Amino acid sequence: MDNAIKKELLKKENKKQALLLGRFFKTGKGEYGEGDIFLGIKVPEQRITAKKFAETDLKEVEILLHDKIHECRLTALLILVEKYKRTDEKLKKKIFELYLKNYRYINNWDLVDLSAPKIVGEHLLNRDRSILYKLARSNNVWKKRIAILSTFAFIKNKELDDAFNIAEILLMDEHDLIRKAVGWMLREAGKRDKKAETLFLEKYAKKMPRVTLRYAIEKFSPSERKYFLNIDRA
Repeated sequence: MDNAIKKELLKKENKKQALLLGRFFKTGKGEYGEGDIFLGIKVPEQRITAKKFAETDLKEVEILLHDKIHECRLTALLILVEKYKRTDEKLKKKIFELYLKNYRYINNWDLVDLSAPKIVGEHLLNRDRSILYKLARSNNVWKKRIAILSTFAFIKNKELDDAFNIAEILLMDEHDLIRKAVGWMLREAGKRDKKAETLFLEKYAKKMPRVTLRYAIEKFSPSERKYFLNIDRA
C-alpha cells in the first residue's frame, strides 16, 4: 500500500516548487535539513492523499515514514494524525509509540509541527507527561521540538504549566528552531492567560534569546513590546 501512496505523490511532483522548498527548509550542506529531498507538493494536497489512505496498515505507514522523500514522510505523519483521530485507545497507544520510536525520521520543523501536538500532545492530555521532560533534555533538536510543540495540545485545553516548564528547560537552547518554537508556545500560552505569560517574561526576558522574546510578545501592545525589548537596559 505504501507504494500506492508514493506513486500518487510522485504524480504530483512539481520540480520548480521542489527547488523553492529545498531552500526554504534548509537542505544545503551543514544546514538542519541537509540532504532532504522534495517533490514540491503543497500540504493541502498531501492532506487529501492522507485522508484517502487513512486506513493503511500501521506497518505500511511506518515504511513510508522511513522514505528519503520529505513529502512521503509528511504524508505518513498526516495519515497517523488521521488514524489517531478516528481510532480506539489501543490503536492510539500504538500510534503514539510508533511516533516516538521513529523520531529520527520526523526531522524537519514542519514534520514536527503538523504532527506532534495532534499525536503526542493529544495522547498525553490525560496521562503522565514525564516523557516530554525527557525529550526536552535530550541532545536531539527534533526531540526537543516535539517536546515543546506537544504542549500546544495542553495550551488549547487551557493547561499551561507544562508549556512554561518545558519553555524554561529549553529557554537557552542554541538552535534557532527551538528558540522560535519556545517563543511561539509562550505566545500561545499568553493568549489563554496573559498574566501568566507576563510573569514568565518578567522573570526571564533579560536573558532569553531575542528571537524567542520577539515571538513571545508578538500579540502584546506596542508599549508592552517596547518594555520587554528594552528590559535588559532598564
